[in-house]
Amino acid sequence: MKKNLFKIALLSTAVVALTLGGCSNDNDGETTVPPVENDTRWISLTGSFPDANGTAGNGGTRAYAITEENAANPDYEVDLFKLNGAEYTEGFALKSSRTARVQASANGKFLYNIQYTGTEGGVFNKYSVSGAGQYEEVGFELNTATILGTAPRWVKAAEGVGVGVYYGEALPAFTGTAPNYVYQNPKGTIKIANIDLNNTAITNTGIINVDLGEYEAQGYYISRADVPVLNQAKTKLYIGVNVKRHDVNGTVSTNATTGEITGWETTDERNIGTVTYVVDYPSLRNAKIIISDKSKINNHGYRTMTQHLGTDGNIYQATATSGPDILRISKTTDEYDQNYHFNLDTALGMTGTSIKAWRYISNGLGVVL
Repeated sequence: MKKNLFKIALLSTAVVALTLGGCSNDNDGETTVPPVENDTRWISLTGSFPDANGTAGNGGTRAYAITEENAANPDYEVDLFKLNGAEYTEGFALKSSRTARVQASANGKFLYNIQYTGTEGGVFNKYSVSGAGQYEEVGFELNTATILGTAPRWVKAAEGVGVGVYYGEALPAFTGTAPNYVYQNPKGTIKIANIDLNNTAITNTGIINVDLGEYEAQGYYISRADVPVLNQAKTKLYIGVNVKRHDVNGTVSTNATTGEITGWETTDERNIGTVTYVVDYPSLRNAKIIISDKSKINNHGYRTMTQHLGTDGNIYQATATSGPDILRISKTTDEYDQNYHFNLDTALGMTGTSIKAWRYISNGLGVVL
């Protein structure tokens, strides 16, 4: 059971992120590293592990590099979390207090990570890859916390280009005192930082003052920003957002046990489509929202990429991790292509499917989990 489950995990990890987890060839109980040439393209597998209290993902993240031949071999086995007593024996421990949002260079020679939470949350680290658990920190650490906070969402938005985003500075959802509370839209800001992955430097920063226009009066607000990606021309940056809705006719929400005010009542009713923020790149100015007519599910993902640049130059965006949709942003208009809609329910002849993670591979082909 354990062996089969991990083989499934290895497949999904390698396909979706090309960076995810801890590998060893356990045919003889010993880790073996085959001889390779300097031009080997490494596939880094990473995986998070529990902390001392057993909380999943809170122990940190380990990395292990395999070859393309290893990845293609169905008999190659993985034991990412192999223990000798209390010590892990496989792979390399990345600097990370929780699950790391690790990114890889296309040639597999480097890993990039911004530490997520903890005393060094927001610190960027770069590692060179030499196979198995051989990772070496290169360059210098870069502290992004002053812009992105200690728990930034970030991705490799294009080769050599990292972009981090952070939603914050939200207003309280109400004003006034009991019993005369009045609803107000939280609004808030999205902070952005461009990161030069080759030279380990922040090259520009920007701030979006969130504005959903007429939708704000209906109680719609943004609670998270994530998965920034560049268009083919590298002139536009698209940012996925989580849109929620307050019940403007409601009142404050309270803790059922303590009675403490926790915010404002929300509603699941939604008539706004999938929303993406767009800014000019690299200036990070002229922010606007674009809205899809084909879906009413969010696109910000959860520890997974939702948008990818297609071979044809369009952006393909999934409503992960709860929706069945793949949408398209046109390379010519920088707007949603309202004539395009891939629906996983329709494709599989099922109902209630959801894309937990996905990867655009090439030439109109993708892999969905």
